Order: sequence, then structure tokens, then C-alpha cells
Amino acid sequence: MTRPPRVSARPADPAALWRGLDDDDPVGPLWRAAQIFRLVSFVYALGFMVAVNGDLEHPAIAWTLFAVLALANIWWTTGYLAGFGRRWWFVGVEVVVSGAMMLSTEFVASGDWIADNQTWPTTLWMTNAALSAALLGGARWGLVGAVAISVTNFYVKGEFMMNFGRNATAILLIAASMAVGMGASRARLMHARLTTAIALAAQSAERERLAREVHDGVLQVLALISRRGREIGGPTAELADLAAEQERVLRHLIADAPTTPENVADRDLGPALRGFAADRIRVSTPGEPVLLDAAVVDEVLAAVGNILDNVNRHAGPDAQTFVLLEDLDDEVVVSVRDDGVGIEPGRLEQAVDEGRMGISRSIIGRIEDLGGRARLESAPGAGTEWELTVPVGATPPGSREALS
Repeated sequence: MTRPPRVSARPADPAALWRGLDDDDPVGPLWRAAQIFRLVSFVYALGFMVAVNGDLEHPAIAWTLFAVLALANIWWTTGYLAGFGRRWWFVGVEVVVSGAMMLSTEFVASGDWIADNQTWPTTLWMTNAALSAALLGGARWGLVGAVAISVTNFYVKGEFMMNFGRNATAILLIAASMAVGMGASRARLMHARLTTAIALAAQSAERERLAREVHDGVLQVLALISRRGREIGGPTAELADLAAEQERVLRHLIADAPTTPENVADRDLGPALRGFAADRIRVSTPGEPVLLDAAVVDEVLAAVGNILDNVNRHAGPDAQTFVLLEDLDDEVVVSVRDDGVGIEPGRLEQAVDEGRMGISRSIIGRIEDLGGRARLESAPGAGTEWELTVPVGATPPGSREALS
């Protein structure tokens, strides 16, 4: 179970406490709403005590216990509003004290009175303990708190009420506690996702800023050295190759996806593909993130890497390559096109017959294992074009086997 975010415990004025100015807990608004319910339930319990005062065997003891419980509720309200009470020991004390006060009904009232009435603190007032457990631990612990209060009530009454038509208190208490618990858990989940998204956006923005600055300076200089070195030839050709290699490495560093938090399984395919950009490789990706399962992104990158290796080896020394990423909502398409010499008809079949399975396994096989499809078009002198299509919800084969 995820520990709720810490909140400031320093003193604050009541208005600031209520507005939650120092409260970074995503469940903070629910905690404050619960204290409104606590006040309403206290007023109801006070009215009940006034009404039944004359029917109790020991009204003085009952009022003393009522005063103690009222002070405890003030303390619990302060703790939950300020934040320092949103801890398991604090909620545990509330549940135990609430149960003890319900049990004390046997010492202040007769058996006949107990049979015809609820416990003196009233079940409505004691519901606060179950709600506190739900807000801190979610639906599961809300259920535990509600059952604890309900069982205590049944124990004091001396019977388990099977006729819920007459006594639906337990059902309502359990349902309300679980509903509040689910709301609290959902609030924490959405807060975590929003925080992660903001962090990733900030990282991406900073990386884009650095990429622009580097592209306007260092990368252009390296590209110029590489181009001019090849034009001059001779000993400067080696310098041109080194410049081209460093340009490729630097492009990869500035274009690689930002570090993804451990609790996020998706990865942006766009920055990952931009890492392939080089002197003769142009990469175009959407401005918006194209998120896929991180393992799926690794498989797509491996397939694209194999295609680019084939281009480097077979397309010719002057071949230019263009990589295009398209997000079509329910599927992602990566197109890799070059203007090289192309592939002779029947050449791929001949390679398979010779036992060279690079294309069929490293490219087509990878994409098909993801539930996608790979299409190749080529002709002599017309270059080649690969189109890799992957479903947005694709998962690696190993993940599918683990889930089955």
C-alpha cells in the first residue's frame, strides 16, 4: 500500500488549515470533508444524549465519557486537518477509543435500554473512525474499520441482526467506507500520474532546449567538418569520418528519451528514434509523445536498427535515409525509406534459402511478434521502403505469456 504524501505539521491559523494551503496530500479535500461530517455527527450525538439522559442508569458517567470523547474528536479533527494525524497509529487510536466508548454502553444503561436503542455514542458518530481508516488506507482498510465498528455494535446489542430490513446500519457503514476509500485511492493514483507527467514534460522541454542550442552550434560545425573533409579527401577523410561519428553520438545523446520513473511502464518512441539521426539519416517525429510499452519500443528500435544497418551495407555510400514516425491513434507506423540501389527481385528469397535470416527474423519477425506487420517495397535503382506498423496496445511476447 502506498504511503500518503507527508504534509506540513507546523502550526497554522484555522482558515489556512481549512483551505489546505500547507496540504500537498491529494486526499486533503476528502479529509476536510470528513471533518464536516464529524461535526454533523457530533451534533446528532449531543441531541441523542439530551433526549435519552433520563433513561440511562448512570447519566453522570455517560456525560463524563461524552466530554472525553468530544475532546478526543477535537484532537483528531486538528490532526487530520493539519496533517500530522494522517498516520496509522493516530487512526488506530481513534478506532480503538471509538470501540471502547461503544462497549461502555453496558456500564451506563440497562439491558432493556440497550436492546431498544443504539449505543450511547451513536453509530453515526462512530462512523468517523471507519471513514478515517478508509481515507488513509483505501477501500480495504475502510472495510476493516467499518466491520470493526459494526461487530462492536452487534456485541453490545448481544445479537447479530440478520434482518437487515430493520437494521441496515452495518450495510450502509460498510458501503460508505468502501466508497470513500476507493475515492481516496483514486485521488492518490491520479495525483501520482499527474506528477509523473509534469516531471516528464519538464525533462522533455529542457532536453529540447539543449538540443536546439547544440544543433545551432556544435552539430552544424561537426556536419560541416564531415562534409568538407570528404570533399577535400586524402588525410582529411579520416577527420571527416571522426566528425561524422561524433555528430551521430551527440545526436543520440540529446535526442534520447528522458529518464522514465520506475513506476511508469511506457516510453516515448519519438525521442528514441531521433537517436538514429546522422549525417545521412533524417528522422521526423510528431511533436506530441508517442507512448508505447518500453519493451515494445526496444523491439521497434532493434528492427529499425537492423534496417539502417542493411542500408549502410547495401544501399551504396551516398544513400540518404529518411525515417518517419506517424501516430494513427490505435496504431503507430514507422517508415524507413532510402534512395539507394534497391533490391533485385528474388534477392530476399535467395537470402532465406542461403540461411541468412536477418530480414525475416530481425525485422519482420520482431514486428509480427508484437502483433504488427512489416511491409517492404523495393526495386532496382529505386531504393527501398519499409513500413512497420505496431498496435498502440502491443506487448512483447514474453509479457503476454506471463499474463496468460
